[in-house]
Amino acid sequence: MPADLSRKATGESPDSEHGVSGGLRSDAQRNRDRIIRAAHETFTERGTAVPISAIARRAGVGAATLYRRFPTRASLVAAVFDDQLTECAAAFDEALADPDPWRGFCSFVETVCAAQVADRGFTNAFLAQHEETDDGRRQWDRAEPDLARLVQRAKEAGRLRGDFDPSDVLVLLLANNGLAAQPPHIAEPASRRLVAYFLQSVEADRTAPLPPTAPLDLDEIRRSFAGLQ
Repeated sequence: MPADLSRKATGESPDSEHGVSGGLRSDAQRNRDRIIRAAHETFTERGTAVPISAIARRAGVGAATLYRRFPTRASLVAAVFDDQLTECAAAFDEALADPDPWRGFCSFVETVCAAQVADRGFTNAFLAQHEETDDGRRQWDRAEPDLARLVQRAKEAGRLRGDFDPSDVLVLLLANNGLAAQPPHIAEPASRRLVAYFLQSVEADRTAPLPPTAPLDLDEIRRSFAGLQ
């Protein structure tokens, strides 16, 4: 990808830190790497609402340097969590492509919940970055319909109970996010057990009626997570 298009994709600004070939100079690349590393550590510890100045201090660079590289918080979040967001999109694609709809649904739930506890900043990144970047908006626009398709496929296959609602997955993500604050040796097995309970309880042969669903969609869960920070 040409350098100017790459910068547009991540929201980075062109500046004199780029050499004549379009690549970053070595000192500029080191600064960028330090910023990304510091931002990842800080977002993981404190959430994505942390002051940008705190990230600059941790990276050992000036705020002006950080803003030259990442002019908005959303562009920094997108760069920090690019790999995780790509994995999330791939999880949707793989689940929807699975010829076994129930297996695809289960695989998606397991993959996303594992990502939550493996990286505490992942959920906040997915929910916080969509407003200001093209990639974020695309992720957001596809998430709800893709989740609805996963649910509908599993229902049509006769494997997912008929009264299951896509918002039930969001409730699971809220619950699972609480485990991410625990040390990994606790969070990871506890999350796997929670997910197993969830998946076993929503199979089609579980016929006892459920209470009404919570009024929860992706915008609501975003606000809920923001209130937990």
